[in-house]
Amino acid sequence: MKAFFQFNERNTSFKQETLAGITTFLSMAYILVVNPLVLSQSGMDKGAVFTATAVSAIIGSLLIGLLANYPIGIAPSMGLNSFFTYSVVIGMGIPWQTALTGVLVSGVLFIVLSLLKIREKIINIIPQDLKYAIAGGIGFFVAFIGLKNAGIIHANEATFVSIGNLKSAPTLLAIFGFIVTVIFLIRGVRGGIFYGMVISTVVGILFGIIDRPTGIVGSIPSLKPTFGAAFNHVSDVFSPDLLTVIFTFLFVAFFDTAGTLIAVASQAGIMKGNEIPNAGRALLADSSASVIGAILGTSTTASFIESSAGIAAGGRTGFTSVVIAGCFTLALFFAPVLSIVTPEVTAPALIIVGAMMATEISKINWRKFDIVIPSFVTIIMMPLTFSVATGIALGFILYPITMIALNKAKEVHPIMYGLFVTFIAYFAYVA
Repeated sequence: MKAFFQFNERNTSFKQETLAGITTFLSMAYILVVNPLVLSQSGMDKGAVFTATAVSAIIGSLLIGLLANYPIGIAPSMGLNSFFTYSVVIGMGIPWQTALTGVLVSGVLFIVLSLLKIREKIINIIPQDLKYAIAGGIGFFVAFIGLKNAGIIHANEATFVSIGNLKSAPTLLAIFGFIVTVIFLIRGVRGGIFYGMVISTVVGILFGIIDRPTGIVGSIPSLKPTFGAAFNHVSDVFSPDLLTVIFTFLFVAFFDTAGTLIAVASQAGIMKGNEIPNAGRALLADSSASVIGAILGTSTTASFIESSAGIAAGGRTGFTSVVIAGCFTLALFFAPVLSIVTPEVTAPALIIVGAMMATEISKINWRKFDIVIPSFVTIIMMPLTFSVATGIALGFILYPITMIALNKAKEVHPIMYGLFVTFIAYFAYVA
């Protein structure tokens, strides 16, 4: 096992990988609660979606761990499940069964693009400085999510965002967890992020901030209400509305996953030069999980940026992903216990991981204005638009413009020009 996952080459151990896998699982476990809530508003059965969410996460995480040897967790995307419910089903009036067909078709297209290595090629031709900007921007985005989940910041009509209620018990618990975790990390405690979560949960229960679990073991809900529903509307795939849905699923999932892969590979020290080893296999695992998820009954899956929490805890190989898959398997049976893991418990991990990832921006060549502008826009627009894909798109639009202005048009890869046109067309359509 050590040889298969390259423990020695990546300077890791069984204990370190296990702690990392549990840490990542705890950071992304909210998807088991939130995804059924979001998709049920489209008319889907909440219990079936819960099971589909867990099973797709199990299969996706196993695939990326065993095929690509990456410490990444895969599960239904939070952004795309909202798009599925609120934009496609409720906004466009498309039945959820037909929307699942859109997810299925986009997943199949993803597999084709992955097998042809088109996705891998696009990721590897992204300029190095923009890769650092993507990784750093995701760091700010992750920290922003953590601060929001902790209640430290909240929405404000006058200023868009402002300081939250710091007297709130859940927010105080998040602040406590943040301080404890920081102390662990500063003192060099391996798995400090995981231990911080455990201590926060225990303290939350003792002070009545977190409810005690109502039970230990629960039954697994049936997949029957959603399983295979995506196959019933394949004939609708060429309708204008569904083509638009498929394109949007493709666009957002492609660059969300690309951004996550770049950020995670950089953080874990896996990236070699300007290329990501086994990127094709990682992307194939991701796209295969989307197809499986659509068949089971859930929206598009994606590589979770919360995987960075596990990497910060020491995860370096695919065994971390195998542990994540194992945790999701147990979660199928222990849903009542899982329910006590609140956003306030995982928020400190996201804030700290965001800070770690943000250090990547120090590697950007800030002396070159043609690099500064697209990099800065990429970084700042991720948290401000609450979208990794949007930040990447805006940066990719500006990069060719700055290079052309310096008479360096020939130094820009043709694919970057293709993305430039694609992104402009996308924003024009969205507008």
